[in-house]
Amino acid sequence: MGWRALSFRLNTAGNRLWPWLCAGSVALSLLMLGALLVLLTTKGLGHFWPAELEEVTLHSGETVIGQPVREVPLPHAQGMERLYFTGNRDLTGASWRWLAVDQIAQVTTPAELIRLERTPWGDFLGRLDAVENEGQRLEGQAAIEFVRQALMLPPNQRPDAQLLLEANGRVQPQPLAGITHLQTPNAMAWHQKVAAWGGRVWQFLSEGPRAANTGGGVWPAIFGTLLMVILMSVIVTPFGVLAAIYLNEIAHQNRLTHLVRIGVRNLAGVPSIVYGVFGLGVFVYGIGGSIDSWFFEDELPSPTFGTGGLLWASLTLALLTLPVVIVATEEGLARIPDAQREGAVALGATRLEMLTRIVLPMAMPAMLTGVILAVARAAGEVAPLMLVGVAKLAPQMPLDGEFPYLHLERKFMHLGYHLFDTAFHGEDVQAAIPLVFATALLLVLIVLVLNLTAIFLRHYLRRQRGNEC
Repeated sequence: MGWRALSFRLNTAGNRLWPWLCAGSVALSLLMLGALLVLLTTKGLGHFWPAELEEVTLHSGETVIGQPVREVPLPHAQGMERLYFTGNRDLTGASWRWLAVDQIAQVTTPAELIRLERTPWGDFLGRLDAVENEGQRLEGQAAIEFVRQALMLPPNQRPDAQLLLEANGRVQPQPLAGITHLQTPNAMAWHQKVAAWGGRVWQFLSEGPRAANTGGGVWPAIFGTLLMVILMSVIVTPFGVLAAIYLNEIAHQNRLTHLVRIGVRNLAGVPSIVYGVFGLGVFVYGIGGSIDSWFFEDELPSPTFGTGGLLWASLTLALLTLPVVIVATEEGLARIPDAQREGAVALGATRLEMLTRIVLPMAMPAMLTGVILAVARAAGEVAPLMLVGVAKLAPQMPLDGEFPYLHLERKFMHLGYHLFDTAFHGEDVQAAIPLVFATALLLVLIVLVLNLTAIFLRHYLRRQRGNEC
Protein backbone atom coordinates (compact mmCIF):
# COMPACT_ATOMS: atom_id res chain seq x y z
CA MET A 1 0.00 0.00 0.00
CA GLY A 2 1.41 3.34 -1.04
CA TRP A 3 1.75 6.42 1.15
CA ARG A 4 -0.97 8.23 -0.72
CA ALA A 5 -3.46 5.37 -0.26
CA LEU A 6 -2.66 5.13 3.47
CA SER A 7 -3.03 8.88 3.89
CA PHE A 8 -6.36 8.79 2.05
CA ARG A 9 -7.69 6.03 4.32
CA LEU A 10 -6.57 7.84 7.47
CA ASN A 11 -8.20 11.05 6.34
CA THR A 12 -11.40 9.19 5.46
CA ALA A 13 -11.46 7.48 8.89
CA GLY A 14 -10.80 10.83 10.57
CA ASN A 15 -13.61 12.49 8.66
CA ARG A 16 -15.95 9.76 9.90
CA LEU A 17 -14.65 9.85 13.48
CA TRP A 18 -14.79 13.60 14.15
CA PRO A 19 -18.57 13.94 13.76
CA TRP A 20 -19.06 11.09 16.21
CA LEU A 21 -16.66 12.65 18.69
CA CYS A 22 -18.44 16.00 18.44
CA ALA A 23 -21.86 14.41 18.82
CA GLY A 24 -20.62 12.37 21.78
CA SER A 25 -19.27 15.50 23.48
CA VAL A 26 -22.59 17.29 23.03
CA ALA A 27 -24.50 14.25 24.33
CA LEU A 28 -22.20 13.94 27.35
CA SER A 29 -22.59 17.65 28.15
CA LEU A 30 -26.39 17.40 27.95
CA LEU A 31 -26.31 14.25 30.09
CA MET A 32 -24.24 15.97 32.78
CA LEU A 33 -26.52 19.02 32.73
CA GLY A 34 -29.60 16.80 32.99
CA ALA A 35 -28.05 14.85 35.87
CA LEU A 36 -27.30 18.11 37.69
CA LEU A 37 -30.87 19.35 37.28
CA VAL A 38 -32.30 15.99 38.38
CA LEU A 39 -30.06 16.00 41.47
CA LEU A 40 -31.01 19.55 42.42
CA THR A 41 -34.70 18.88 41.80
CA THR A 42 -34.95 15.64 43.75
CA LYS A 43 -32.80 16.79 46.67
CA GLY A 44 -34.22 20.32 46.78
CA LEU A 45 -37.94 19.90 46.10
CA GLY A 46 -38.03 16.54 47.87
CA HIS A 47 -37.18 18.32 51.10
CA PHE A 48 -40.62 19.95 51.17
CA TRP A 49 -42.52 16.66 50.87
CA PRO A 50 -44.22 15.72 54.18
CA ALA A 51 -42.31 12.51 54.86
CA GLU A 52 -43.69 9.92 57.31
CA LEU A 53 -42.46 9.88 60.89
CA GLU A 54 -41.33 6.62 62.47
CA GLU A 55 -41.49 5.50 66.09
CA VAL A 56 -38.47 3.26 66.58
CA THR A 57 -38.25 0.89 69.55
CA LEU A 58 -34.76 -0.35 70.36
CA HIS A 59 -33.87 -3.67 71.97
CA SER A 60 -32.91 -1.71 75.08
CA GLY A 61 -36.51 -0.51 75.39
CA GLU A 62 -35.74 3.09 74.40
CA THR A 63 -38.15 4.78 72.00
CA VAL A 64 -37.04 7.26 69.34
CA ILE A 65 -39.34 9.32 67.11
CA GLY A 66 -37.87 10.72 63.92
CA GLN A 67 -37.78 10.95 60.16
CA PRO A 68 -35.43 8.50 58.41
CA VAL A 69 -32.91 10.28 56.21
CA ARG A 70 -30.40 7.75 54.92
CA GLU A 71 -28.73 4.44 55.70
CA VAL A 72 -24.99 3.78 55.42
CA PRO A 73 -22.58 0.96 56.40
CA LEU A 74 -21.17 1.08 59.91
CA PRO A 75 -17.53 2.22 60.04
CA HIS A 76 -15.04 -0.56 60.95
CA ALA A 77 -17.87 -3.04 61.52
CA GLN A 78 -20.40 -5.18 59.77
CA GLY A 79 -23.95 -3.93 59.51
CA MET A 80 -25.77 -0.71 58.70
CA GLU A 81 -26.71 2.41 60.60
CA ARG A 82 -29.62 4.75 59.90
CA LEU A 83 -29.72 8.51 60.34
CA TYR A 84 -32.91 9.97 61.84
CA PHE A 85 -33.96 13.57 62.09
CA THR A 86 -35.36 13.67 65.61
CA GLY A 87 -35.78 17.43 66.20
CA ASN A 88 -36.52 18.35 69.83
CA ARG A 89 -33.23 20.19 70.26
CA ASP A 90 -34.46 21.76 73.48
CA LEU A 91 -34.93 18.28 75.01
CA THR A 92 -31.90 16.36 73.79
CA GLY A 93 -29.47 19.07 72.69
CA ALA A 94 -29.25 17.57 69.17
CA SER A 95 -31.62 17.20 66.22
CA TRP A 96 -30.02 14.15 64.60
CA ARG A 97 -29.30 10.62 65.75
CA TRP A 98 -27.60 7.59 64.24
CA LEU A 99 -29.13 4.20 65.09
CA ALA A 100 -27.57 0.84 64.29
CA VAL A 101 -30.08 -1.21 62.33
CA ASP A 102 -29.39 -4.38 64.33
CA GLN A 103 -30.36 -2.50 67.54
CA ILE A 104 -33.85 -1.71 66.22
CA ALA A 105 -36.54 -4.05 67.54
CA GLN A 106 -39.65 -2.47 65.97
CA VAL A 107 -40.59 0.39 63.63
CA THR A 108 -44.14 1.80 63.53
CA THR A 109 -45.81 4.87 61.98
CA PRO A 110 -48.61 5.96 64.34
CA ALA A 111 -51.12 8.37 62.81
CA GLU A 112 -51.07 10.69 65.85
CA LEU A 113 -47.42 11.70 65.43
CA ILE A 114 -47.04 15.42 64.68
CA ARG A 115 -44.36 17.75 63.40
CA LEU A 116 -44.30 21.29 64.74
CA GLU A 117 -42.21 24.10 63.27
CA ARG A 118 -41.21 26.35 66.17
CA THR A 119 -39.06 29.29 67.05
CA PRO A 120 -36.45 29.33 68.40
CA TRP A 121 -35.81 25.62 68.98
CA GLY A 122 -36.63 24.29 65.53
CA ASP A 123 -38.91 21.35 64.78
CA PHE A 124 -40.63 19.21 67.39
CA LEU A 125 -41.44 15.58 66.55
CA GLY A 126 -43.73 13.65 68.84
CA ARG A 127 -47.32 13.74 70.11
CA LEU A 128 -49.69 16.48 71.17
CA ASP A 129 -51.09 15.35 74.51
CA ALA A 130 -53.38 18.30 75.16
CA VAL A 131 -54.03 22.01 74.70
CA GLU A 132 -54.88 24.21 77.69
CA ASN A 133 -56.69 27.44 76.81
CA GLU A 134 -58.61 29.67 79.26
CA GLY A 135 -59.26 26.84 81.69
CA GLN A 136 -60.31 24.37 78.99
CA ARG A 137 -58.38 21.24 78.11
CA LEU A 138 -58.54 19.71 74.64
CA GLU A 139 -57.07 16.33 73.78
CA GLY A 140 -56.60 14.13 70.71
CA GLN A 141 -57.89 15.30 67.35
CA ALA A 142 -59.74 18.23 68.95
CA ALA A 143 -56.41 19.61 70.19
CA ILE A 144 -54.84 19.27 66.73
CA GLU A 145 -57.76 21.03 65.06
CA PHE A 146 -57.64 23.83 67.64
CA VAL A 147 -53.94 24.44 66.88
CA ARG A 148 -54.58 24.41 63.12
CA GLN A 149 -57.38 26.95 63.40
CA ALA A 150 -55.29 29.15 65.69
CA LEU A 151 -52.33 29.14 63.26
CA MET A 152 -54.59 30.47 60.51
CA LEU A 153 -55.19 33.66 62.51
CA PRO A 154 -52.83 36.67 62.46
CA PRO A 155 -50.18 36.45 65.20
CA ASN A 156 -51.75 39.29 67.22
CA GLN A 157 -55.15 37.53 67.30
CA ARG A 158 -54.07 34.08 68.43
CA PRO A 159 -55.17 32.82 71.85
CA ASP A 160 -52.68 32.57 74.66
CA ALA A 161 -52.82 28.78 74.73
CA GLN A 162 -50.37 26.26 76.14
CA LEU A 163 -49.53 22.98 74.39
CA LEU A 164 -48.40 19.85 76.20
CA LEU A 165 -46.02 17.94 73.95
CA GLU A 166 -44.78 14.39 74.50
CA ALA A 167 -41.72 12.78 72.95
CA ASN A 168 -39.79 9.69 74.03
CA GLY A 169 -41.66 9.55 77.34
CA ARG A 170 -41.04 13.20 78.25
CA VAL A 171 -43.75 15.88 78.41
CA GLN A 172 -42.99 19.58 78.06
CA PRO A 173 -45.14 22.74 77.74
CA GLN A 174 -44.98 24.83 74.59
CA PRO A 175 -46.63 28.25 74.10
CA LEU A 176 -48.77 28.51 70.99
CA ALA A 177 -47.08 31.83 70.17
CA GLY A 178 -43.83 30.05 69.28
CA ILE A 179 -45.38 27.72 66.69
CA THR A 180 -45.48 28.54 62.98
CA HIS A 181 -46.74 25.32 61.40
CA LEU A 182 -48.24 21.94 62.32
CA GLN A 183 -48.27 18.70 60.31
CA THR A 184 -49.58 15.17 60.85
CA PRO A 185 -47.78 13.47 57.93
CA ASN A 186 -48.71 9.88 58.86
CA ALA A 187 -52.42 10.69 58.77
CA MET A 188 -52.36 12.61 55.48
CA ALA A 189 -53.73 11.26 52.19
CA TRP A 190 -51.68 11.69 49.03
CA HIS A 191 -53.65 14.73 47.84
CA GLN A 192 -53.20 16.34 51.25
CA LYS A 193 -49.47 15.74 51.01
CA VAL A 194 -49.39 17.33 47.55
CA ALA A 195 -51.22 20.38 48.89
CA ALA A 196 -48.87 20.55 51.89
CA TRP A 197 -45.86 20.22 49.58
CA GLY A 198 -47.12 23.10 47.42
CA GLY A 199 -47.71 25.22 50.51
CA ARG A 200 -44.18 24.65 51.79
CA VAL A 201 -42.67 25.43 48.38
CA TRP A 202 -44.66 28.69 48.29
CA GLN A 203 -43.52 29.44 51.83
CA PHE A 204 -39.92 28.90 50.71
CA LEU A 205 -40.39 31.33 47.81
CA SER A 206 -42.42 34.02 49.58
CA GLU A 207 -41.07 34.31 53.14
CA GLY A 208 -37.85 35.52 54.69
CA PRO A 209 -35.25 33.25 56.29
CA ARG A 210 -35.18 32.32 59.95
CA ALA A 211 -33.32 29.98 62.32
CA ALA A 212 -29.89 30.94 60.93
CA ASN A 213 -31.09 30.40 57.34
CA THR A 214 -32.11 26.78 58.00
CA GLY A 215 -35.81 27.64 57.97
CA GLY A 216 -38.26 29.98 56.34
CA GLY A 217 -37.82 31.18 52.78
CA VAL A 218 -35.56 33.08 50.41
CA TRP A 219 -37.79 35.85 49.05
CA PRO A 220 -35.46 38.73 50.08
CA ALA A 221 -32.57 36.91 48.35
CA ILE A 222 -34.65 36.40 45.17
CA PHE A 223 -35.66 40.05 45.10
CA GLY A 224 -32.11 41.27 45.78
CA THR A 225 -30.64 39.05 43.06
CA LEU A 226 -33.14 40.17 40.42
CA LEU A 227 -32.83 43.85 41.34
CA MET A 228 -29.03 43.76 41.29
CA VAL A 229 -28.94 41.96 37.91
CA ILE A 230 -31.39 44.47 36.39
CA LEU A 231 -29.38 47.45 37.66
CA MET A 232 -26.14 45.86 36.47
CA SER A 233 -27.62 45.27 32.99
CA VAL A 234 -28.88 48.86 32.77
CA ILE A 235 -25.40 50.15 33.68
CA VAL A 236 -23.21 47.82 31.63
CA THR A 237 -25.18 47.72 28.35
CA PRO A 238 -24.76 51.37 27.20
CA PHE A 239 -21.10 51.56 28.25
CA GLY A 240 -20.26 48.24 26.60
CA VAL A 241 -22.07 49.10 23.37
CA LEU A 242 -20.53 52.58 23.13
CA ALA A 243 -17.05 51.20 23.76
CA ALA A 244 -17.52 48.54 21.06
CA ILE A 245 -18.82 51.16 18.58
CA TYR A 246 -15.80 53.36 19.21
CA LEU A 247 -13.31 50.50 18.79
CA ASN A 248 -14.89 49.12 15.62
CA GLU A 249 -16.46 52.12 13.90
CA ILE A 250 -14.65 55.30 14.99
CA ALA A 251 -11.13 54.60 16.27
CA HIS A 252 -8.25 54.28 13.80
CA GLN A 253 -7.22 50.63 13.47
CA ASN A 254 -3.62 50.93 14.61
CA ARG A 255 -1.34 49.35 17.19
CA LEU A 256 -2.92 51.25 20.09
CA THR A 257 -6.41 50.00 19.18
CA HIS A 258 -5.03 46.47 18.94
CA LEU A 259 -3.49 46.78 22.42
CA VAL A 260 -6.79 48.07 23.80
CA ARG A 261 -8.60 45.03 22.39
CA ILE A 262 -6.04 42.72 23.97
CA GLY A 263 -6.48 44.51 27.30
CA VAL A 264 -10.27 44.19 27.15
CA ARG A 265 -10.05 40.46 26.47
CA ASN A 266 -7.56 39.99 29.29
CA LEU A 267 -9.86 41.81 31.71
CA ALA A 268 -12.48 39.11 31.10
CA GLY A 269 -10.12 36.59 32.72
CA VAL A 270 -9.30 38.58 35.87
CA PRO A 271 -10.52 36.77 39.05
CA SER A 272 -13.77 38.22 40.30
CA ILE A 273 -12.43 38.84 43.80
CA VAL A 274 -10.01 41.39 42.29
CA TYR A 275 -13.01 43.36 41.04
CA GLY A 276 -14.45 43.16 44.54
CA VAL A 277 -11.29 44.67 46.02
CA PHE A 278 -11.37 47.40 43.36
CA GLY A 279 -15.04 48.12 44.09
CA LEU A 280 -14.36 48.29 47.82
CA GLY A 281 -11.44 50.69 47.43
CA VAL A 282 -12.75 52.92 44.63
CA PHE A 283 -16.54 52.80 44.84
CA VAL A 284 -17.18 52.23 48.56
CA TYR A 285 -14.30 54.01 50.30
CA GLY A 286 -13.40 56.45 47.53
CA ILE A 287 -16.60 57.68 45.89
CA GLY A 288 -18.94 56.64 48.71
CA GLY A 289 -16.76 58.24 51.37
CA SER A 290 -16.61 61.47 49.37
CA ILE A 291 -20.40 61.52 48.96
CA ASP A 292 -20.79 61.10 52.72
CA SER A 293 -18.43 63.98 53.45
CA TRP A 294 -20.18 66.25 50.95
CA PHE A 295 -23.87 65.50 51.46
CA PHE A 296 -24.27 63.38 54.63
CA GLU A 297 -21.85 65.02 57.03
CA ASP A 298 -24.48 65.12 59.76
CA GLU A 299 -24.74 61.32 59.69
CA LEU A 300 -21.02 60.70 60.17
CA PRO A 301 -19.31 58.68 61.55
CA SER A 302 -22.15 56.31 60.53
CA PRO A 303 -21.65 55.88 56.76
CA THR A 304 -24.49 56.24 54.27
CA PHE A 305 -22.82 55.59 50.92
CA GLY A 306 -19.38 54.90 52.39
CA THR A 307 -20.32 51.29 53.08
CA GLY A 308 -21.38 48.36 50.94
CA GLY A 309 -24.73 48.70 49.19
CA LEU A 310 -26.81 47.84 46.14
CA LEU A 311 -25.35 50.63 44.00
CA TRP A 312 -21.72 49.67 44.57
CA ALA A 313 -22.47 45.97 44.04
CA SER A 314 -24.20 46.70 40.73
CA LEU A 315 -21.34 48.94 39.57
CA THR A 316 -18.74 46.34 40.54
CA LEU A 317 -20.50 43.57 38.63
CA ALA A 318 -21.05 45.94 35.69
CA LEU A 319 -17.30 46.52 35.60
CA LEU A 320 -16.72 42.75 35.85
CA THR A 321 -19.01 41.95 32.91
CA LEU A 322 -18.11 44.98 30.76
CA PRO A 323 -15.45 43.08 28.71
CA VAL A 324 -18.01 40.41 27.82
CA VAL A 325 -20.45 42.97 26.41
CA ILE A 326 -17.70 44.83 24.53
CA VAL A 327 -16.31 41.69 22.89
CA ALA A 328 -19.71 40.28 21.89
CA THR A 329 -20.92 43.62 20.49
CA GLU A 330 -17.70 44.28 18.58
CA GLU A 331 -17.81 40.84 17.00
CA GLY A 332 -21.37 41.53 15.89
CA LEU A 333 -20.34 44.87 14.40
CA ALA A 334 -17.39 43.26 12.59
CA ARG A 335 -19.72 40.75 10.88
CA ILE A 336 -21.76 43.51 9.21
CA PRO A 337 -20.58 43.88 5.57
CA ASP A 338 -18.91 47.17 4.69
CA ALA A 339 -21.28 47.40 1.73
CA GLN A 340 -24.11 48.20 4.16
CA ARG A 341 -22.22 51.17 5.54
CA GLU A 342 -21.03 52.38 2.15
CA GLY A 343 -24.52 52.07 0.65
CA ALA A 344 -26.07 54.14 3.43
CA VAL A 345 -23.44 56.86 3.07
CA ALA A 346 -23.82 56.82 -0.73
CA LEU A 347 -27.55 57.42 -0.36
CA GLY A 348 -26.87 60.59 1.60
CA ALA A 349 -26.99 59.34 5.23
CA THR A 350 -24.68 60.96 7.74
CA ARG A 351 -22.25 58.90 9.80
CA LEU A 352 -24.54 59.10 12.79
CA GLU A 353 -27.61 58.08 10.76
CA MET A 354 -25.68 55.18 9.26
CA LEU A 355 -24.70 53.95 12.75
CA THR A 356 -28.08 54.38 14.41
CA ARG A 357 -30.36 53.21 11.57
CA ILE A 358 -28.28 50.56 9.77
CA VAL A 359 -25.38 49.25 11.84
CA LEU A 360 -26.82 49.14 15.35
CA PRO A 361 -30.12 47.41 14.40
CA MET A 362 -28.14 44.74 12.54
CA ALA A 363 -25.81 44.29 15.53
CA MET A 364 -28.64 44.15 18.08
CA PRO A 365 -28.62 40.31 18.37
CA ALA A 366 -24.90 40.39 19.17
CA MET A 367 -25.48 43.07 21.83
CA LEU A 368 -28.15 40.91 23.45
CA THR A 369 -25.78 37.95 23.33
CA GLY A 370 -23.30 39.98 25.34
CA VAL A 371 -26.01 40.95 27.83
CA ILE A 372 -27.05 37.29 28.14
CA LEU A 373 -23.48 36.26 28.96
CA ALA A 374 -23.15 39.16 31.39
CA VAL A 375 -26.37 38.26 33.22
CA ALA A 376 -25.37 34.59 33.44
CA ARG A 377 -22.04 35.49 35.03
CA ALA A 378 -23.26 38.28 37.30
CA ALA A 379 -26.18 36.31 38.75
CA GLY A 380 -23.88 33.62 40.09
CA GLU A 381 -20.98 35.74 41.36
CA VAL A 382 -20.48 35.77 45.11
CA ALA A 383 -16.88 36.70 45.90
CA PRO A 384 -17.00 40.41 44.91
CA LEU A 385 -20.41 40.88 46.51
CA MET A 386 -19.04 39.85 49.90
CA LEU A 387 -16.92 43.02 49.83
CA VAL A 388 -19.31 45.56 48.32
CA GLY A 389 -22.78 45.12 49.75
CA VAL A 390 -24.28 41.67 50.19
CA ALA A 391 -25.56 40.72 53.65
CA LYS A 392 -26.51 37.52 55.41
CA LEU A 393 -29.77 39.12 56.51
CA ALA A 394 -30.93 42.54 55.31
CA PRO A 395 -33.54 44.02 57.68
CA GLN A 396 -34.81 46.46 55.02
CA MET A 397 -35.50 45.83 51.35
CA PRO A 398 -33.76 48.13 48.83
CA LEU A 399 -37.15 48.85 47.23
CA ASP A 400 -40.11 49.93 49.37
CA GLY A 401 -42.88 52.51 49.65
CA GLU A 402 -40.76 55.22 51.28
CA PHE A 403 -39.29 58.06 49.22
CA PRO A 404 -37.09 57.77 47.17
CA TYR A 405 -38.49 54.22 46.90
CA LEU A 406 -35.27 52.73 45.48
CA HIS A 407 -32.61 52.90 48.21
CA LEU A 408 -29.31 52.26 46.45
CA GLU A 409 -27.29 52.67 49.65
CA ARG A 410 -28.88 49.71 51.46
CA LYS A 411 -27.37 46.28 51.76
CA PHE A 412 -29.23 43.42 50.11
CA MET A 413 -29.49 39.64 50.10
CA HIS A 414 -28.31 37.50 47.19
CA LEU A 415 -29.10 33.88 46.36
CA GLY A 416 -25.48 32.99 45.70
CA TYR A 417 -24.29 34.34 49.03
CA HIS A 418 -27.32 32.87 50.79
CA LEU A 419 -26.33 29.51 49.33
CA PHE A 420 -22.76 29.89 50.54
CA ASP A 421 -23.77 31.07 54.00
CA THR A 422 -26.34 28.31 54.47
CA ALA A 423 -23.91 25.61 53.41
CA PHE A 424 -20.89 26.65 55.47
CA HIS A 425 -21.94 29.04 58.23
CA GLY A 426 -25.14 27.47 59.55
CA GLU A 427 -25.52 26.06 63.03
CA ASP A 428 -26.92 22.76 61.67
CA VAL A 429 -25.14 21.82 58.45
CA GLN A 430 -27.09 18.57 58.08
CA ALA A 431 -30.42 20.43 58.16
CA ALA A 432 -29.12 22.99 55.69
CA ILE A 433 -28.18 20.47 52.98
CA PRO A 434 -31.71 20.20 51.44
CA LEU A 435 -32.08 23.98 51.50
CA VAL A 436 -28.73 24.28 49.72
CA PHE A 437 -30.02 22.08 46.90
CA ALA A 438 -33.32 23.99 46.76
CA THR A 439 -31.57 27.37 46.66
CA ALA A 440 -29.13 26.16 44.00
CA LEU A 441 -32.05 24.94 41.87
CA LEU A 442 -33.79 28.29 42.30
CA LEU A 443 -30.65 30.20 41.28
CA VAL A 444 -30.26 28.04 38.16
CA LEU A 445 -33.92 28.61 37.24
CA ILE A 446 -33.63 32.39 37.69
CA VAL A 447 -30.55 32.54 35.46
CA LEU A 448 -32.35 30.32 32.94
CA VAL A 449 -35.42 32.58 32.91
CA LEU A 450 -33.32 35.73 32.50
CA ASN A 451 -31.34 34.15 29.67
CA LEU A 452 -34.44 32.81 27.92
CA THR A 453 -36.01 36.27 28.10
CA ALA A 454 -32.99 37.83 26.42
CA ILE A 455 -32.79 35.01 23.86
CA PHE A 456 -36.47 35.44 23.00
CA LEU A 457 -35.93 39.18 22.57
CA ARG A 458 -32.91 38.53 20.36
CA HIS A 459 -34.84 36.16 18.08
CA TYR A 460 -37.75 38.61 17.96
CA LEU A 461 -35.45 41.41 16.80
CA ARG A 462 -33.87 39.13 14.19
CA ARG A 463 -37.31 38.23 12.89
CA GLN A 464 -38.34 41.88 12.77
CA ARG A 465 -35.14 42.76 10.94
CA GLY A 466 -35.79 39.95 8.44
CA ASN A 467 -39.33 41.18 7.78
CA GLU A 468 -38.03 44.71 7.14
CA CYS A 469 -35.48 43.43 4.64
